Amino acid sequence: MNSVQQLTFMTTATGVAVSVAIVLTVIAISAYSWSRSGYSLTHGLQELLRVVIVILIAVLFNQPEWVEEFRPETKPAIAILYDDSRSMETQDVAMHEATRSIMSRREAIAPLTETETWQKLARRFDVVVEPIVQNTEESGTNLYDPLHNVSDRVKNLLGVVLISDGDWNTGKPPVEAASRLRLQKIPVYTVAAGSENRLPDIELTAVDLPTIGVAGKSVRIPFTIESSLPREYLTTVTATTSSGETLTKDVRVAPAGKTSDAIVWNPLTEGNFTVTLEVPQHTDELILDNNARTAPISIREEKLRVLIVESVPRWEYRYLRNALSRDPGVEVSCLLFHPGLSKTGGGSSDYIKQFPASIEEIAPYDVVFLGDVGVEPDQLTTEQCELIKGLIEKQASGLILMPGWQGRHSTLIDSPLGELYPVQLDPLQEGGWGSRTASILELTETGRRSLLTRLADTAEENLQIWETLPGFQWYAAVVRAKAGTETLAVHGDMSNEYGRLPLLVTRTYGAGKVLFMGTDGAWRWRKGVEDQFHYRFWGQVIRWMAYQRNMAKGENMRLFYTPEQPEVRNTLSLTAHVMSDSGEPLSKGDVIARIKAPSGKLETVRLQSEGAEWGVFRGQFTTSEAGAHQVTLASGQTSTTLQTEVYVQGQALELIGKPARPDVLEEIARMTDAAMVGPNEVERIVQSLSTLPQPPLSVRRLQLWSHPAIAGVVVVLLGIFWVWRKATGLV
Repeated sequence: MNSVQQLTFMTTATGVAVSVAIVLTVIAISAYSWSRSGYSLTHGLQELLRVVIVILIAVLFNQPEWVEEFRPETKPAIAILYDDSRSMETQDVAMHEATRSIMSRREAIAPLTETETWQKLARRFDVVVEPIVQNTEESGTNLYDPLHNVSDRVKNLLGVVLISDGDWNTGKPPVEAASRLRLQKIPVYTVAAGSENRLPDIELTAVDLPTIGVAGKSVRIPFTIESSLPREYLTTVTATTSSGETLTKDVRVAPAGKTSDAIVWNPLTEGNFTVTLEVPQHTDELILDNNARTAPISIREEKLRVLIVESVPRWEYRYLRNALSRDPGVEVSCLLFHPGLSKTGGGSSDYIKQFPASIEEIAPYDVVFLGDVGVEPDQLTTEQCELIKGLIEKQASGLILMPGWQGRHSTLIDSPLGELYPVQLDPLQEGGWGSRTASILELTETGRRSLLTRLADTAEENLQIWETLPGFQWYAAVVRAKAGTETLAVHGDMSNEYGRLPLLVTRTYGAGKVLFMGTDGAWRWRKGVEDQFHYRFWGQVIRWMAYQRNMAKGENMRLFYTPEQPEVRNTLSLTAHVMSDSGEPLSKGDVIARIKAPSGKLETVRLQSEGAEWGVFRGQFTTSEAGAHQVTLASGQTSTTLQTEVYVQGQALELIGKPARPDVLEEIARMTDAAMVGPNEVERIVQSLSTLPQPPLSVRRLQLWSHPAIAGVVVVLLGIFWVWRKATGLV
């Protein structure tokens, strides 16, 4: 780098005249003073020092500066950055309008990555061509970092050309990097490759297979198909299990939107399986690698523990108890607070003599039914309500509230269970309402989509069944559903100022779930069909409530995680319930989860206690790999461990077939006072870059008139002058 150095002054005519006049005056005064001393040598030197000081001050008065100009020895540079990510393989760039032939985005920009294309610029500039590389298949495109750092990588940068489809999915917004280049007065010209419209495609976007299933029980496999085709069409979705079973479902795919449906699978044996769903290729489809998805499921032998607490054994209680007692996957315990019984309890082996007295006794229950009971003498106590609340909130169990005509649930509102209650009851009508004519439950939009109210395999059949179910003649006096709840069904006829009366309402409380059933007439659904609908409904409810709690369980430990179907880069929340060897909740201790990724990488997550009462420990883990992760839960205070498998679905950030995003590139160009063009209009960019002015010289100025060192010299000379004159007796 060459440099030119010179001394300059910031002078004016008046300033020069004043400076010269002062210097001449001081010279005359000094000459006169020297002559009066008889031309003494010492006095003459003193006067000479006076004149030097005044001349120095006069020079500084005209603001002298030492200026250095640096000229770069190399030519200014132009950086050509081109996108080399996976999305550039999308074939949506038209070659010839007449033949309607297309090419990939990578093929369209290929000539622009050659130095020959920029040969005209090479006469004045150094042209640097760099790719923006996608590191791995699961990583995305980062446009921010290459733009942000380009002026640091390329010296003497004068302009940038960004060639991309504008699709970025990692890093900061690239427009923020463009703002930095704008401050450096470096224009960013952009070349947009790809179409803003999505290619004709059928994509299987989601398969929500549950983590666990029960042998002999149907498993619903919900799936979602996204279509960009302009017309509706009929196709057959195929599900293939690792055991060799093949299931099919005819689906009518909606045009330019999403279609959701489900396939029902009835596994007969226990074990770990994988299920692959596939959508056949459509004749107009151009992307074929997103029509299938695979997910794992563990089929187990079910054993749920259910506690039913009731006062008077009404018909709903009797049929529910009988149905659950006959289910081999359910262990039911009943407790009756019947006024006619001499002792609390019941008459058969299904009955217990008293309500569980401690956390250790109530913790094994997955679901608790509370019938027409309340906080009253010889019924529930406040302490027992606190136990139920803790079971739901901390242990992820389920609570089903089934009020009755005695109105005892009104006493639960002021108990610890009042926080869990999903509806507001009318305090003036504790006994509810009865009528001679039967009414029906009418599903809401949420209820029509819910798994709990699914009494048939198709939505049309399910809605028809609910419309024809036998009605009820008593219902609770509900005012409205509380905030944060979901209403699945309402009264078919009655309404108030808040709308139709909600009679089937669910909510989440802590780690568990709560369901409110505002009528006791579900047993009537057995008319003519026995348990077909009655037990299917309650069976779905208790399994829905107990599902999360039983994702992974051992002798003294339980482990569940959310989300249930994690994807790469998701944060997985782990919740563990740990009991000591004596059966009590672990109050303090070290609970760790060792997670082994498919690559063999080990990671240890230390779970933190959430209080000593219920033995709950929580932690978080961020997934970085797709596939099966082996999780081992252990504690130094217990002699057992729990092992389970968490399957992480791989969802690549960089996808083929998505629309290009020229708006991103246009904003970058506008931010830097440049322009955006297509791959065939690059000559416009070449012409614009050719007319860019040479970069300004780099100038460094040293202001001598205000420099501390110069000021120090003046002060020192004045001090010497004053001391010298004092020593000679002239002061």
